[in-house]
Amino acid sequence: MGFSERLESLHAKTVSNRWMRYFTTFTRFALIAGFLPPGWVKIIGERFTDLHNNQPMGHYLEALHHTGYYYTFVGYAQILAALLLLFPRTVVLGVLIYLPIILNICILSLAVRFEGSLLTAPAMVVACIYLLCWNYDRIKYILPFNTPPTVPVVQNNKFPIKFFASIFLTFILFVYTITHMYDILPRNTQNDCVTQCDDSENPAACQEFCKEIHTDGKDLDESLDRYFRKLEGKKQ
Repeated sequence: MGFSERLESLHAKTVSNRWMRYFTTFTRFALIAGFLPPGWVKIIGERFTDLHNNQPMGHYLEALHHTGYYYTFVGYAQILAALLLLFPRTVVLGVLIYLPIILNICILSLAVRFEGSLLTAPAMVVACIYLLCWNYDRIKYILPFNTPPTVPVVQNNKFPIKFFASIFLTFILFVYTITHMYDILPRNTQNDCVTQCDDSENPAACQEFCKEIHTDGKDLDESLDRYFRKLEGKKQ
């Protein structure tokens, strides 16, 4: 019996056990409970913990809290992963979203020696891997030792003009959208930041924005709000 056949046999034996099914259900709901509260906290824009900023994890979480909608996005990703784990049909998709997030938290916890998730984060990583193993019958086709029969490929030398044209146009549209998405950017240095001010409707407000970011260390969202209020005030 080959390696793939042994895995198939082990998987079939495991999923047919009633107590293993109970344990799998418990694992799913434990992971759900682990992501719903922190995900919701991020969505409503609150700081995740009350750790002071001099504490290593607190310093990281404070910085994360000031990343704008990235912070909210992480919260939505956590909620989505948890909700997908509710239903057997979407468990694999839920785990594939859940695992990268919790793996990042796990490595972060170990790196800064944070007691709050020093045990729970590694346990949740193991739980995700367990759920992937439980759904081996769904993911086995992407594993390198489980190669399904392939259809013979007939060589075609015709240049795909439409495909490459669409790629080129998509790239141009992407570059244009990204470069025109924001009215003002913090840039990497204050000198780079103020180069935008000549084209601004309110150069003084632009320079003040750059000073707040690079000299005063103000919050990005708050500085943007003040900048746009000054623009509106000038228009009026």
